[in-house]
Amino acid sequence: MKLTRLRTAALAAGLATLLTSTALAADVKATMIIYLDPSVQFFNPVVKGAQDAAAQFGVDLDVQYANNDPVRQNDLIESATASGVDGIAVAISSSDAFDESICAAVKAGIIVIGFNNDDLDGAKGNCRQAYVGMDELASGYELGNRMIKEFGLKSGDVVFNPREIPEASFAVARGGGIEKAMTENGIKVETVRAGLDPAEAQNIIAQFLIANPNVKALFGTGSVTSTVGAGAIKDAGVDIPFGGFDLAVEIVTAVESGAMYATMDQQPYLQGYYPIAQIALAKKYGLTPTDIDTGQGAFLDKSRIGSVKPLIGSYR
Repeated sequence: MKLTRLRTAALAAGLATLLTSTALAADVKATMIIYLDPSVQFFNPVVKGAQDAAAQFGVDLDVQYANNDPVRQNDLIESATASGVDGIAVAISSSDAFDESICAAVKAGIIVIGFNNDDLDGAKGNCRQAYVGMDELASGYELGNRMIKEFGLKSGDVVFNPREIPEASFAVARGGGIEKAMTENGIKVETVRAGLDPAEAQNIIAQFLIANPNVKALFGTGSVTSTVGAGAIKDAGVDIPFGGFDLAVEIVTAVESGAMYATMDQQPYLQGYYPIAQIALAKKYGLTPTDIDTGQGAFLDKSRIGSVKPLIGSYR
C-alpha cells in the first residue's frame, strides 16, 4: 500500500525508537546497488540515508555502483545473492533487464526492495517485495499540468523535454506523465537524449533551443537536465519557463532566483533509509516490506524550496 506523507513521517519516528536509541551490532547483511556511478550528486543523500539506517538497525551495509551498465548491475545482484546477504536494495532502472536476477534472489530467500527506480509495471513486472520511491508518472503529470496552468501553455504549443537516459524507467515514467498532460491539452513534446555529462547535456539543450525558437517551455527529466536547464536557457538567449525534478545545490539556487519555476522532490534520503530499515525489520521480526511513496507533496517552488537547503548542503 502507499503511505501518505503524514504516515511516512510517523513511520520514521516509530522506526527511530523501535529498537533502541543507540546503534546496534551489525547482525544483518545487506547490499545496496545504485545504477549510476558515485559522481552523480543525487545519490549522496540516498547513501547517507542507507548508512544511517544501517547504524540504527544493526546492518552490515555494502554499497555498490553499476555505472549505468546493466550487465554489471546483474553481476552485482548475482554476487550479492551468492554471498548469502539477507537483503538487497536495488534501483530497478529497467523494466526487464533485472527480472531474472531479482527473482532468483527472492527465490533464494533474500529480501529485495526496489528504490528510486521501479519496474514500469510495479510488482506485476518484477519479483521485488516492495518499492520505495516517487510515483514517477504521477509526478510528471502534476508538473506538466502545473506548468500549463502557470504559464498559459495552449493547444498548438511545443515544449522540450530532454532525457538523460530515454530508455530508463524513470525517464519513461516521468516523461510519460509530462506527455500525458501535454497531449490532453493539444501540446507537442519534443525530446532528445541528453546523457549524464552535465556540460554535454547543457550544450545539447542550448543548441536545441537555439535551433527551435518556437519552444514555449523546458522540462528537465532527471537531476542532470534539471541542474543544467537554467544555464542552457541562458546560453541560448531565450526566455521560457523551466521545471524539473530532483534536488541539487544548483537546482535550489535556480528555483530561488526564479530561473527555474519548480522542481519535484522525491526525498532521496528516505529512498536510502527505508529500504535498509525494512530489510532489517523483515529479517529480525518478520515484518512484511511495504511500498512507500517518497514523492507525496513533492512540488517545490520558490515559496517552499528554502526548507530543503540545510538537507542538500549537508550531502554536497
